[in-house]
Amino acid sequence: MGNKVSLTTQNRLIITGLILSTVLIVFIAVFAIVNIQKKLNDGYKSFGQVISKMLAIESLELTNNLKDNDTGATLKTHAESILKSHNDIVLIEFRDKDGNVIYTGKNEQHKSTKKANITVTSPLEISVNGDSVPVGTVTVALSGSVISQISSTTRASLLFVFTIAWVVFAFVILINTYLITRELRLLQEGVKKISTGEFGYKIEGQEVSTEVKELFNEFNDMSNRLHIYEEQNIEQLTLEKNKLEAVLMSIANGVVVCDNNDQVVLINNHAQKLLEVSEDKLLNTEIQQYCDTDGNFCFKDKIEQFKDTPLEVIASKPIEFSITVDKRIIKSVISPMFTRSNEYVGYIIVLIDVTKETEMEQMRAHFISNVSHELRTPVTVLRSYIDTLYNYGNEFDYETQKEFIGTINQEIIRLNRMVNDILDFSKLEADTVLEKEPVNIAKLIEECVNQVSVLTEEHHLKIEVSKDSDIPDVELNYDSIERAFTNLMSNAIKYSPENGTITVKILNLKDTEEVEVSVTDQGCGIAPEHQKKIFDRFYRVENNTHTIKGTGLGLNLVQTTIEKHHGGQVFVESEVGNGSTFGFILPVKAATMPEEVTIQ
Repeated sequence: MGNKVSLTTQNRLIITGLILSTVLIVFIAVFAIVNIQKKLNDGYKSFGQVISKMLAIESLELTNNLKDNDTGATLKTHAESILKSHNDIVLIEFRDKDGNVIYTGKNEQHKSTKKANITVTSPLEISVNGDSVPVGTVTVALSGSVISQISSTTRASLLFVFTIAWVVFAFVILINTYLITRELRLLQEGVKKISTGEFGYKIEGQEVSTEVKELFNEFNDMSNRLHIYEEQNIEQLTLEKNKLEAVLMSIANGVVVCDNNDQVVLINNHAQKLLEVSEDKLLNTEIQQYCDTDGNFCFKDKIEQFKDTPLEVIASKPIEFSITVDKRIIKSVISPMFTRSNEYVGYIIVLIDVTKETEMEQMRAHFISNVSHELRTPVTVLRSYIDTLYNYGNEFDYETQKEFIGTINQEIIRLNRMVNDILDFSKLEADTVLEKEPVNIAKLIEECVNQVSVLTEEHHLKIEVSKDSDIPDVELNYDSIERAFTNLMSNAIKYSPENGTITVKILNLKDTEEVEVSVTDQGCGIAPEHQKKIFDRFYRVENNTHTIKGTGLGLNLVQTTIEKHHGGQVFVESEVGNGSTFGFILPVKAATMPEEVTIQ
């Protein structure tokens, strides 16, 4: 943009003047040439008429009282003498009164190159009793070579004169423009010096006009005053300004300061990050022109509302609203700015990133909804079955009572699992250190598999356990790891189809001194976009095949147990339609917990 050339008003006026002067000079030149050419042609034609009349008079005098045979010879001789003496005469022709050609003479010297441009005919008349009686005509044709030479010389002369005049005129304009521009450049240079803070700079203008010299003197006086003012106040004002900017720049929230013309005069670093815009693109622009991720003018309506609200109202109750930028939810608060004398000077927009808070609030609401629903279902079932057994138990046979009690037992197990999830969530989220001891993890896994065997039988599922022969003992908290693995097994049982197989693997990772445990099912699988969030608290994958309810805490508890309290790592591998593999990797030696997650 810095190299872009733009025409100033002065340049446009100079160019316009040159164009108009050029057009005017060309018009005058063409007009003069055309008129001169016309006058020359008219004069040349008059010259031709004079020659033809003279020739007619001379011919009558020569042929007066001659016989017809002698008349033709005489006219021929006279015409040839004239043709030889006048190179510009191309043809002479005599005719009688009946129009018959008496003699036609051509200039043989110029016969091949000359053409008649002007032809003039004059009558041959004699006086009879005082009356003019026509006896014939004489025609003279002129080549116009002389007039052509004159015209060419005239045109060339005029064009030369007008060209010299135009060049002189343009040169005078350019010289005058250069002198004026030079004075303006001196003034511009001085203004630049002042704008960069070089107060006290003086313009030394020599040989300038009186008006410009007065302007330079006024400028030098202003520059000197600014220099004095700078020495007295600028340093202090700049210091205070820098302090204010430093404070605003260091604020954790985004801050955008606008003047009373809606121009952005300051934007701190955090605001630039939240709005994803650089300072140079937003500074000195109207904040209403900023667009959010969806291309909407997210501040425009609120700024208009701010301006339509009385200042005393808006000062006590700032306008609050939210905008979305790149999936981030930003809370915005608009407040007016006043000077110490209570004069309104603009407004401040404070930007607060509330994305996590909003997501947590949504997850909490979802969690409460899920827990409420999940708790209501088993409680309703328990109350219904127990009430039925209490009032009508004697009427049921043993098998029916057993079926009722079995259903009650399953709902109690389900209710207990949910309550444990909630309790474990609170426990594991706390910054406490779990007690650990060396444990035979292979035996722990086998015991967990045996505990869920009842559930696998109900769903006609088969469990296959494979393990390396040299699995070492792992330092861990038995209860929490048992709970984590049982969660993985429960999920595998929930989502496995009837008569499916669940594969459990225990691997000894000797190179890294770790043990890997994984559970593979043959369920519906998980799409890649859900795999990234599957371990988030309260997150649940909802699709056409996923109808099993839950709190959304199970996998998050697994992750918290493994990664936060054991220094391990959880993983998931899945493909839609081909089942899923969930697992974790634990270090053989218990990892030292970071100081910030341990409360002494």
